[in-house]
Amino acid sequence: MAGVYLLLTTFLLIVLVPLVNIVASSFSSPAAVSGGRVFLWPVDFTLIGYEAVLSNEDILTGFGNSLFYAVAGTLVSITLTVMIAYPLSRSELVGRKALIGGVLFTMLFSGGLIPTYMVVRALGLLDTRWAMIIPAAIGAWQVLIAMTFFRSSIPGELYEAAQLDGASDLRFLWSVVLPLSKPLLAVIALMYGIGQWNSYFSALIYLRSEDLYPLQLVLRNILVLNNNSGGTDLANQMEAKQIADLMKFSLIVVSTVPVMLVYPFVARHFTKGVMLGSVKG
Repeated sequence: MAGVYLLLTTFLLIVLVPLVNIVASSFSSPAAVSGGRVFLWPVDFTLIGYEAVLSNEDILTGFGNSLFYAVAGTLVSITLTVMIAYPLSRSELVGRKALIGGVLFTMLFSGGLIPTYMVVRALGLLDTRWAMIIPAAIGAWQVLIAMTFFRSSIPGELYEAAQLDGASDLRFLWSVVLPLSKPLLAVIALMYGIGQWNSYFSALIYLRSEDLYPLQLVLRNILVLNNNSGGTDLANQMEAKQIADLMKFSLIVVSTVPVMLVYPFVARHFTKGVMLGSVKG
């Protein structure tokens, strides 16, 4: 038992120390960050990094875009996932096994990047917000979790009783199934939401207009391309480089906060939803 706690503590420190260092660096002075003097506590406490982040229009636009993609994409994904998973959970569905096999097939094989790009282009989605939502709207893993949840957690007697009362399939789904599936909905919402919030590669491939860029792509431009270059004077360049280094840490914190704020509200459903959606009985 002591070995288990030691191993878990080691893993915790491996994950926690870099995060604390990033937060401490975001509240430190540019000179302290550039000089590598920050470890687990801010040095020369300042909010310059956050002031620079919040005054950058590209960052604010990217934050708004990511928020839209996360919320709209999650709503679309949950709707489509339930529409696919619930019928597949019904044993009386004609061709059910073949359809489930088709879902499983997509987990093993895909068309690849070029065919997917050609489909997105043919649909006229390039350089639109829908390019960030539609191609990644449905996850096969989430469909399987939802299907297993519906099949194992919604008694058939409820469906028979609803039929006797004259309820249609849609009415039964809306009034009975969904209210009983809150843990499941919380789990797949968290999965889809985090995926959309962290989406980076899709934006890099499908988007050209900077006013559509999500926050992660703006973060990439700052971290990798270092767009915040200084002037021609050496002193100005050094100062700009220090502020750019500080902005990197502040921007990482800003991009992480929304997920950290949402997670506590769905965490209590997470374990229950995953277990009920993966274990039959």
